[in-house]
Formats: sequence, structure tokens, C-alpha cells
Amino acid sequence: MDVTTSMRVAVSCRGVTKTFGKGENAVQALRGVDLEVLLGQMTMLVGPSGCGKTTLISVIAGILERSAGECTVLGEDTSRLPDRQRAAWRGRNVGFVFQALNLVPTLTAAENVAIPLLILGVDHKAALARAGLMLERVGLASRTRSLPPQLSGGQQQRIAIARALVHEPRLLVCDEPTSALDHETGHKVMELLHEVASSDNRALIVVTHDSRIFSFADRIAHMDDGRVERIETFTKT
Repeated sequence: MDVTTSMRVAVSCRGVTKTFGKGENAVQALRGVDLEVLLGQMTMLVGPSGCGKTTLISVIAGILERSAGECTVLGEDTSRLPDRQRAAWRGRNVGFVFQALNLVPTLTAAENVAIPLLILGVDHKAALARAGLMLERVGLASRTRSLPPQLSGGQQQRIAIARALVHEPRLLVCDEPTSALDHETGHKVMELLHEVASSDNRALIVVTHDSRIFSFADRIAHMDDGRVERIETFTKT
């Protein structure tokens, strides 16, 4: 790796493994993953269900601890941090769009989006104002006071994306961000995500089965059986 490339590496995984359970019940979800994610790029993880994609992004985001191997994110090996410091680091640096969305049903759209800012200590009024601006960017300016159960699945998905973006994380991790969106809305969301990823100090990882959005990727890592089998790199015109 040349010096220029090394300065742009947001995520570096070397021989990463993850095993759930012990003995005869052990399941090896990751089997020695090697992967680099560069700043200013969108990297997609693709492959069959159960191949380890969601496990890998959970390890990268510091939600799961790896069993073996090395993984640095934005220059930090978060496994070496105490739990509280790791959570604080993740809150500052990582935005996560969960496949299950994990919206709080009793909070409005704006309140859901504001959660990362409130955790970081931003004033409540200022946090809601920034949340409103982010909801406008994802096309939900008129639904800031709506509760998640009052919204469609696609609208809920956009709230989750707005929540992941609102605190301007350096690493954004998305698990199936277009799964509940129609083609037009999905395209608009991916344009927004790509705009975020194109920033020199941010990186984006997207887990997806949606071939309609592959064209947005700078790199596609093909996974199977807990490993990255090959990586495609694309030159944007």
C-alpha cells in the first residue's frame, strides 16, 4: 500500500474471525476477513444471506467483538477501549442504519433523528432543529411530528437514514438501506448517501442485495462463507 492510500484508509481488517457459541454448537460467522474501506468512497458488501455481511459490519462498528484478527477503524482499535469509551467513540464517529431500523415508536420523527445529537450533549432545541433539516434532506420535511407507526415502511427507513447522518459521522454503516424503498426513492437516498461518502473525511459501507444500487459503489466486496472472496473497484466518471 502506498503512503497516499494508507492515509485514506478508514477501515482495515486483517484475518478477522467471529465465532458464536462454543464446542459442538460453535458457528464461525467470519473466517479470516481481509478488507479495506477508503475515506471518500462507498464500499458495498454483497453476497448470499448468512455469508457474514451483517456480522462484519457489526464488528467494524464496534457492536460485536471479533474473535481473532486485527481491525482498526479511523485509526482506532476499539476492542482495546473500555466499554464506556468504546460506546462514546462509536457515538461520535459512527452512524448506523440497522436493517430492523430500531426507531422509538413513542418519539416523533424529529425526536428519533435527534437521538445521536442528544447523546453527544447537544442542546435539545438545537438538536431538533438539526434533525428537521436532515429530515428535509431525505424528503420528510412535512412529517417531523409524525410517530413511526403513522408512517410507511419507506418513510421509516428514511428516518433511520437521517438519524445516522445527523451527527456527521466519519463512518456510515448501512444494512439494506433501500430494502423498503421504491426505485425512485431508493435512488434519491443513494444519491444522498453517495454525496456523504464522497466527502474526503468520510467513508460509507453498505450491505445490500439490491442490484439496482450497485452503480453507486466505488468498490464492491463479494462475500461468501464468512470471507471476502473478491473486490471490484470502479472508476467514477
